[in-house]
Amino acid sequence: MPLAGIAWQAVNYLVGLEKLGYDAWYVEDHGANPYDPRIGSVVMDCDYNVGYLRAAMERHGFAGRWAYWDAINDRYHGLSREAVHRLYAEADGLINLCGATQLRDEHLRCPVRIMIDTDPVYEQIKYAKADPAARAYVDAHTDFFTYGANLGSAACPVPLSGVKWRPTRPPVDLDLWPEAARDSDGNAPPCFTTIATWENKGKNIDFDGADYLWSKHVNFLKFLDVPRRRPQTCFQMAMLPPDDAVRREVEGAGWRLADPRPISADMTSYQAFISGSRGEFTVAKDIYVRPNSGWFSDRAVCYLASARPVVTMRTGFTTFCPVGEGLFDYATHDEALAAIDAIGADYSRHSSAARDLAGDYFAAERVIADLLNEVGL
Repeated sequence: MPLAGIAWQAVNYLVGLEKLGYDAWYVEDHGANPYDPRIGSVVMDCDYNVGYLRAAMERHGFAGRWAYWDAINDRYHGLSREAVHRLYAEADGLINLCGATQLRDEHLRCPVRIMIDTDPVYEQIKYAKADPAARAYVDAHTDFFTYGANLGSAACPVPLSGVKWRPTRPPVDLDLWPEAARDSDGNAPPCFTTIATWENKGKNIDFDGADYLWSKHVNFLKFLDVPRRRPQTCFQMAMLPPDDAVRREVEGAGWRLADPRPISADMTSYQAFISGSRGEFTVAKDIYVRPNSGWFSDRAVCYLASARPVVTMRTGFTTFCPVGEGLFDYATHDEALAAIDAIGADYSRHSSAARDLAGDYFAAERVIADLLNEVGL
């Protein structure tokens, strides 16, 4: 998936590991078909994906320390097959970021196999339902971390079925995401923004009489009229409408639409879009919200690091991160509008507070050090 948000997620981990004194390698070893965002489809040829990966790794100091397995042709790019398998045998730890790879025999040679579940609730429910494939997939790891900070606590009803899921947070490297400038008069950029896919399919799941929905558009529809209630403030969504009816509905509610393809195609463009925003106004997926999972967005931490305030839907993340300055959560229209008003009343204070929150709660060295200390590395 050669998209900037995914690339930044990986880079924030890699750079954080390096700053802690670890030697890090990045391996795309999951065997999924490559996706070409230029045509919006999976493809048979991985040249674009390999080129994207090579450029991202070289830009951030990882030249010669990456590999891509082209499973269709069973060919390795970057590091050789032998070098990758040797790494698995020699490494102190393997981090399966997003749980993107189903571990195979060669991965099991590494004694510490860490799963980072960036999309909580779904895998825990599949495991609780005794799905054999889901259980084998999870059980291949030795240590389990999730962005669902409340999983396993009384605050969240999702069962863990004996798996020791521990909380972690999306990291951001503050040097790579410097504080974005305001204009010469200290004014904020005009638009609250977000980057979104309107509808995601295929990962809704039911449990204990409740249906948990994966797609964000369900919650967007509930709060789509926020721009109309604050017409003096600009709201922009980088989203490709699936049809004209959705476009009319979104624009009719007061949103400006931006084509997400050039924004998401390039890491620099993605960063410029965020730093050129007033802040982020967004929703969260139903599957994160209703169970009070404690999930927090890896994109939102990039807004915070850029000194751009965030207004996001309530998921229970206040168990580890405060709200009210630089970051707001909401469950009602009144709460969302009050957050927008508060930011407008003292943008400079909330901008500085956003940056401070990124450093205090999401700085890559701190988040990753805590994670590795818990597994003894």
